Amino acid sequence: MASTKNPAKTSQKKISVKTATKSAKSASSKAAKVPKKKAALELPKIMWREFSPSPIIGVDEVGRGCLAGPVYAAAVIFKSDELIDLVTDSKLISEERREELAELICKAHHVGIGHATVEEIDELNILQASLLAMKRAIEALGVKGGHVLVDGNQKIPNLQGYEQTTIIKGDLRAAPISAASIVAKVTRDRLMKELGVQYPVYGFEAHKGYSTPIHKNSIAEHGPCIVHRKSFAGVKEHLG
Repeated sequence: MASTKNPAKTSQKKISVKTATKSAKSASSKAAKVPKKKAALELPKIMWREFSPSPIIGVDEVGRGCLAGPVYAAAVIFKSDELIDLVTDSKLISEERREELAELICKAHHVGIGHATVEEIDELNILQASLLAMKRAIEALGVKGGHVLVDGNQKIPNLQGYEQTTIIKGDLRAAPISAASIVAKVTRDRLMKELGVQYPVYGFEAHKGYSTPIHKNSIAEHGPCIVHRKSFAGVKEHLG
């Protein structure tokens, strides 16, 4: 007796194989991405208490990649262990939680805040302006020495009387830097919300000056305002 095949079943099997292959590739691709993200969150913690001389100062900046507004920095000295286990990179915390933590950090610990203006950013460049903001934040602490843990790979120029150690991804790895990142971001975000009221066509209160499509479109439509960084691509093309 001759064997017969059901065309519908044959087709179904072929589709299933292709679908399974596609799903496997997709799953493999997703799986490949997970360790990378996980690794970023599992960087080895820094034993920051072992640095000397004391006090240990964490410093971080916020706003480097923005098209508008100043760049802000905060410096933090922990007075106790309070909040140490609660702080992390400010970008990983909700806005509401950042606000809560910033208030607690400022009450429980020693905090200094500094910034560099839009004019200084355009004159010096954003890297040098960021380092200047960090220097000012440390000076605002009013301490005469210590060991500064700097987020990133650049030491702060002309910071006399302090030891410095740069830490890549320091806001994830050293609690004083994490605390500084939270305070700096909350302080700058509050300013950008105020600027959103002064210059309502740009939506600063929403994007905080970052290069979002809405922000870039508003610059193209209305032109830059006084708080835009005129040396930045995305702004300088629209100067009159």
